[in-house]
Order: sequence, then C-alpha cells, then structure tokens
Amino acid sequence: MQLETKTDRLLLYRQEPDSILNRILQGELDETLLAQGLSALLEQAYALGWQGNLWQRYLTHRLVTQENPFSLSRERRTGEKDSLWALALEDIRLFWDWFRLEIQHPAWETVTAFSCPLTAGRDTKWSAELSKELAGAECPEKMLEALAAYYCRQGCGCFAGAAAFRVTGSVEAPSFEPISGEGGIGFDTLVGYDSQKKLLRENTEAFLAGHHANNVLLYGDAGTGKSTSIQALAGEYGDQGLRIIEVYKSQFSAIPAILSALRNRNYRFILCLDDLSFEETEYEYKFLKAVMEGGAGAAPENVRIYATSNRRHIVRETWGDRSDMQHDNDIHRSDTMEEKLSLAGRFGLQIFYPAPDFEQYQKIVAELAKRQGEIPLSREALHKAAATWQVRQGSRSGRTAKQFVDSLIKS
Repeated sequence: MQLETKTDRLLLYRQEPDSILNRILQGELDETLLAQGLSALLEQAYALGWQGNLWQRYLTHRLVTQENPFSLSRERRTGEKDSLWALALEDIRLFWDWFRLEIQHPAWETVTAFSCPLTAGRDTKWSAELSKELAGAECPEKMLEALAAYYCRQGCGCFAGAAAFRVTGSVEAPSFEPISGEGGIGFDTLVGYDSQKKLLRENTEAFLAGHHANNVLLYGDAGTGKSTSIQALAGEYGDQGLRIIEVYKSQFSAIPAILSALRNRNYRFILCLDDLSFEETEYEYKFLKAVMEGGAGAAPENVRIYATSNRRHIVRETWGDRSDMQHDNDIHRSDTMEEKLSLAGRFGLQIFYPAPDFEQYQKIVAELAKRQGEIPLSREALHKAAATWQVRQGSRSGRTAKQFVDSLIKS
C-alpha cells in the first residue's frame, strides 16, 4: 500500500488531511507537499523547543496530545489489554514504521539531527524522553506498552505536554494553553520563607496522594514570593500529575465549564487565582464562594484553589460595612461584611508572607548576589548599596532585592 493512503487506515489516531504527517508522507509523490510539510515541521519544532530528530519528536507529540478512547482510558489507569488495546496496536504498527521513515530530500538529514540552542519552547523533558523510548522500541507491541505507560503516568491531550496553563476560549467552551517556562521555576528561586514553603508543600503532597487537602490562601505584602511559590509547584510536582491552571478574575464566569472539563481527568489540578481582591462594588466573590463550598457546583475532588492576595480578607473593608446595623448605639458587624469576610474562611489553609525586616532583606540580597557570581562590589559596599536601593524603591521585599541585584549585573 502506498504511503499517502496509509493514514486513512488509522482508527484511533486520526489525522487532519493537511497535517504535517500527511504532507510529509505524500511528499514521496509530491515535492511541493513535502516542502510544505518540512517547513511546518520546522516551525512547530522551533515553537516547542525540539532538538534532535524532529520527525520522531513530531510523531511523539501527535501520539501524546491526541485524546481518543484508548489514550483517555489509559490515563484513567485501566491496564487490561482489551479491545481498545487491540485497536490501538493496529494504529501503532503504522507509527512504528513512520518512526523509521527515510525521506529522499537534502534537508532530511538536518531535520533528523537538529540542533538550535536558541529555541526555547514550551515542550517538556517528558516528551523528549518518551520520543527516545518509542524510537528505540524493538517492535510495535513494545512501542504501545511504552506509550500506554506514559498515558498512565502523564496523561494525554494538552495536559500531557506541560505543567502550567492559562485559560483561553469562550465561557461555555474554555480551552487550556500551556505556559512556557513555568516548569523551570523551583522553590530555591525564593530565598527564605522556609516555613511557608513547607506548609504549601505538605498540603500539595497530601492532595497528590488523595488525602484531605485544603484550598490555600497565600496573603501578605507585595513582592514576597506568593506567586513564585505556586509557580514552583509546577516544576516540583508536574511529573507526579499536578497541573496549575491560571484563572483571572474576568474568567470567573467560566469556572463551571472549567470544572466540568477537569472533573473526570486523571490529574490533580490547582486553579491559581493570582492577586485576588474585590472592591466594594464587585460581587464575583459570591460566585467564588459557591464554587468553594459544598453543593452541585462545587469543585471536584481532583481540583483545589490556591489564591494569592495582598489582603488577608481578600475583600476591601470599609466603615460603611459596619454602620448599616445598630443596637443601643453600639455598632455591630453587618451581614454584608460577614458575607464578604466569609470568602477568606473558605480557604482552609492561610499562609502569611510578611515583608522581610532589614536584616532578612540583606540576607536575600547576599544570597541572590552569590548565585549570580561576579558582582563588582565588596560585601560592605553591597550591603550599603542594597540599603540605599530599598529606600529609593520605597519597599523592602524579595522582589526589591532581585531588582537590585539585576541592576548590578546590567551596570
């Protein structure tokens, strides 16, 4: 059977007519299609940061990111070699041949041994390792076993290719776009705050293990590392099935559809609500309360909410909140204020990130400077310059310390 007709035989891993796979396979008979396919392959490789054999990386990407009855069933860790296994094996026999494809084209040797250190895409080391494993499989059966094990470990579809995402699409049909670089942030990026990081880790590890875990509110001064701590979770636990999804306040109306999309997936999701706060006239907090409490619209067991805020109670309080109810000339907390403050109470774990004192600030500066290496200042000069910098900036935080050290590197 000719190569250009083979993709029509696929049952589970169906391909779009204009896919890179189809264009390159059909390129055996049509040089124009082959050139188009190779060009598209290079564009995707650069966007995702692929190195090495781009053709095999592409085929791996197609296998990993496609959601079908087989990949979804393996993600849910059904291990039996059932009918879906038999059907998948027929498709994988074709992919096994394609992994060993040789194209007569001047660029093919470069494409299959590609090296471009300037690429900095959002693909993960997991996909690169799987590509090598699939390419080294001695037979289609071994290739399918390796792929099924990957689905069980990392899942399939868009969530299999990254650890952190942002929400795109419509309110009714949200989609998830991988965020470049989030998996590269580690807890060691944040200097200090060891007790805070310990609490966050313990809660997240309990969540991953299927034990009781709380929604988390990280609150405190600006620039103290609240957002960095949540981002670090992606790099720390992404290979254990944790996925971070950033949700902005303008997207709160899409949360029911987001929860519906996440409900039956074999991952542990954290909805990250960064810099969460509500003004007097904003009422989205009521909707968020409904999601965080029990009931039909509540988050499923594989979803938790981690929020950061500069305010302990998230919602700005005014004296007007206290003045709408009086008894014997005594002012009591109003129902309005109680309703607002109850949102913070939905977070079972609240972690405080205070601004560092002067001594702690100097320790952060010293550590960041040490990590950078060649800083053209003595210890005393560094100490004095850091003190002057934080006065000029009008704040003292880890962010201020990093900005100061960055200014020394650029100077």
